[in-house]
Amino acid sequence: MMRGGPAPLPEAPPLEGEATAGGLEVRLVLRLLGWLRPYAFWLLAGLAAILAGATARQAGPYLTKIGVDDYLLAGDAEGFGSIVLLYAALLGLQFVLGYVQGWTTNMVGQWAMRDLRRGIFNRLQWLPLRFYDRTPVGRLMARNTSDVDALNELYTDGLVTLVSDLFTLLAILGFIFYMDPGLGLVTSLCLPLAFLATALLQRRTYRCYQEARGRFGDFAAALQEGITGMEVVQLFGTEDRRSRRFQESNDEYLRSRLTATVYHSAYFPIMELSGGLMLAVVLWYGTGQVLTREMEWGVLVAMLQYVPRFFMPLRSIAEGWQVLQTAMASSERIFELLDTEEEPTGAWRGPNPMLGRIEFRDVWFAYDGGPGEEEWVLRGVSFAVEPGQSLAVVGATGAGKSTLVNLLCRFYEVQRGEVRVDGVDVRDWDVRDLRRRIGLVHQDVFLFAGTLADNIALGAGRDGEAVPRERIVQAARDTNADRFIDRLPDGYDQAVGERGVSLSAGQRQLLSFARVLAAGPEVLVLDEATANIDTETEMWIQEAVGRMMGGRTSLVIAHRLSTVRKADAILVLHRGQVREHGRHEELLARGGLYHRLHQLQYGGPESTQERPESFRVTGGDG
Repeated sequence: MMRGGPAPLPEAPPLEGEATAGGLEVRLVLRLLGWLRPYAFWLLAGLAAILAGATARQAGPYLTKIGVDDYLLAGDAEGFGSIVLLYAALLGLQFVLGYVQGWTTNMVGQWAMRDLRRGIFNRLQWLPLRFYDRTPVGRLMARNTSDVDALNELYTDGLVTLVSDLFTLLAILGFIFYMDPGLGLVTSLCLPLAFLATALLQRRTYRCYQEARGRFGDFAAALQEGITGMEVVQLFGTEDRRSRRFQESNDEYLRSRLTATVYHSAYFPIMELSGGLMLAVVLWYGTGQVLTREMEWGVLVAMLQYVPRFFMPLRSIAEGWQVLQTAMASSERIFELLDTEEEPTGAWRGPNPMLGRIEFRDVWFAYDGGPGEEEWVLRGVSFAVEPGQSLAVVGATGAGKSTLVNLLCRFYEVQRGEVRVDGVDVRDWDVRDLRRRIGLVHQDVFLFAGTLADNIALGAGRDGEAVPRERIVQAARDTNADRFIDRLPDGYDQAVGERGVSLSAGQRQLLSFARVLAAGPEVLVLDEATANIDTETEMWIQEAVGRMMGGRTSLVIAHRLSTVRKADAILVLHRGQVREHGRHEELLARGGLYHRLHQLQYGGPESTQERPESFRVTGGDG
């Protein structure tokens, strides 16, 4: 069945700094709480400790009221001593409840953050390459670091603060109303003012912190880019220019943080003023009631303790509300990333071993997904590679050679036509099973931190399966990688730094061949695998390639025509179209594009002529 129409372009999360929905959104809160569901028991235990602790902490002033009215004024020293002992026991209970509360909430928060970080990383591994084409790495790092840290603060401190302080307010109001309903009503009058100040100032603060989180993404992207490209920066002497760009993103982040501080700082003086006014009202009202004997002295003494305590949780709620709002901004970006559509996967799994037949049927493809005539990278490409045969693909820069590899491995999906492996459209294949059967060697080899053995066994062990040492050694021997590994101090246990910077380009290339061979694929794809290496290493690689291609379907992308002469067939691409197809001798005899490429590389009558732009043969590909 032929398929057509442009492939849907995955939506990336909004760019850092763009406006997103603000305020406290119930859907986001529910999703955040959903990450706590596996730890519901410990969460409920923490909430119980919070409730009991809030009640215990606010019982102290009431005990003072009892001690003053029932024992101190009555001159009962023995009874007053029992109140002191009870107060001490209450302090011990508060310590135990505080410990339980702190331990449970922090542990639950850390567990949830571990799960969230793992969820983000797992989602990143299954997003299509189109997503990474549009999203800077620094911003993705910010998702899994600063944004997750904001949620960690919410889980371990923000929510605990809000719940604890709300319980504390209710406990204080409960004791006040129990002692004197009139004083309870007077105290409650300050609540609307406090919540109004919180709503107005914290809303503005939230907007500023939301913007600051976005600016941090730009800041992180500039930092990551500057460090990653440090060699190029120093090579071209652009330190000042990169510093200015970093300073611009740093200043933008600073300005958004300072604006948030302006609004945030105004809140606390307002609350302090409200607390002072309320204390004055309580003294005025309470003293009058005591003098007219309508209120006991102990109640007034307790109230003088409750009023400062009353405004402490109000101020703390503002802090917790700020943490919650900051977490809303972070969670919105995190959930948009988690909701990004994953790479489409099929369900068909091929037999073991598979035949390895590759077929492109009238394939049209554009990286941006657009149908514009000038945007097509491939235009009606059709060819087939029979099982066990080798096909070499040559062409000028931008001809679309590496694009064939991307479509075969289903890193991207075609807009028109089909790519088939063993007669099955790659869109119907289980993508993991398909890629497991294709051994791809790039020109730019990526090595992971670890040992040489770990990197060779990267694709060989699956689902926790241990790779035998003999298999690793044999793969290195068959690809000639053992020639330099055996000379290293630690051999196969030699540590590999980040991206393998301690190894030469040729050594990294040999390791990539060993890694592919250890995985045992049925199809071998070499994408400029012999470019940019020295002659001796190229001889080793050519010898290794000869061994690896034996009995395997092979697709070889090369700019050195010397590496493709022995291929069963050669495909010549020009501006996204198949212009020639045949064996080396046949193509030379035709005197067409392949003949001109050969002349440009190895000399001849045309080698002294001006080289057209479309026939500059390089290792890159568009």
